[in-house]
Amino acid sequence: MSQSDKGKVKTTVEIYNRSYTIVGNEDDRHVREVAGRVDGTMRGIIKNNPRLDTAKLAVLTAVNTMSDYIKLKKDYDELMSYIQKLEKEAGD
Repeated sequence: MSQSDKGKVKTTVEIYNRSYTIVGNEDDRHVREVAGRVDGTMRGIIKNNPRLDTAKLAVLTAVNTMSDYIKLKKDYDELMSYIQKLEKEAGD
């Protein structure tokens, strides 16, 4: 095990009928949740587009996931700005 692997968590998951071993800092439960969501997204996309090859399916999954992330990030930023505004008003 290399120095950089010390303290890392190794988790094997299945995504779209393939096994992947993921090594990282997140706990096993988190990695399994992420993998389950990726698998579910892929299966939802393929249900509506059954002719997609795996590479296109993976790209569409990534695009959909990033789109969701950007929307959530925008909502989060707006909420944080609103909270900061309220805190500032309360301090005046």
